[in-house]
Amino acid sequence: MTAPGGAEQGSTGTADARHLFRGRTAVITGASSGIGAGFARHAAALGMRLVPTDVAADRLAALAEELAAGGAEVEPVPADVTDPAAVEAVAVRADERFGGADMLVNNAGIMAMGYSWEIPAETWDAALRINVGGTANGLRAFVPRMLDRGTRAWIVDVSSVGGLLPAPLMAPYSATKFAVLALTESLKYELDMRGAPIQVSVVTPGSVKSDIFRAASGAAGAAPEAERFGALLHERAENSGLTAEEHARRVFDQVAEGRYWVVPQPEQLDPGLQPRTDMILERAEPRLPFEI
Repeated sequence: MTAPGGAEQGSTGTADARHLFRGRTAVITGASSGIGAGFARHAAALGMRLVPTDVAADRLAALAEELAAGGAEVEPVPADVTDPAAVEAVAVRADERFGGADMLVNNAGIMAMGYSWEIPAETWDAALRINVGGTANGLRAFVPRMLDRGTRAWIVDVSSVGGLLPAPLMAPYSATKFAVLALTESLKYELDMRGAPIQVSVVTPGSVKSDIFRAASGAAGAAPEAERFGALLHERAENSGLTAEEHARRVFDQVAEGRYWVVPQPEQLDPGLQPRTDMILERAEPRLPFEI
């Protein structure tokens, strides 16, 4: 039996990931909650050594304590991904503790909701600095080290279904996740040019159970439409979304298969791709596909 977007149940999917990644070191940004915590827990279950990082030091410490209690080797490093020096310090710590990172998961990100012209400048700036700048800072700190080591490595950048299918009332998120998609594809070309043994993957999460939609739409000054849309997305995630741990399992299985496009929930992405492609090829105006 096959789970949507996942490996066949009872197949070798997760076993292959365990064989490939056991004993490897993963650096995971935005690791203290949500999708990032799911990545960290699943990586630990695969037998990976972990360098989780997050700006929320208390939550990060609690996660590290949980993982260590389960037998994982963990070196938590509180850091703000918008600060290049802080991300460089994470890389130095990974070098010192584990001899370097075999995998970088650029996951840190935030969401803001509202009409694009009403979202405050500081909120736009934060989305750009974290979602795009944080990814670029991760690449700057870790790719040169991976190239110098010359051994097999993995870069996993987290975009979104919203990085391919933009939505209203989520402009900072859609814009920055489109940027992550472009950045990752550029990186793939560049590493191929160098003949580097570094696999590049981009992840397009759909609905995952968390409070991200509720928190984003409930920000002070958010338009009523944003509140309704956020509530709708939160309800969808709660009713049909993946848990963070199941999302992580699907992601690691697909990365282990060598995929560039890591699509944990194709049922949420694929139906929109052809209509969007047709719209572009026909030079048609975008049309809102649903009511809010």
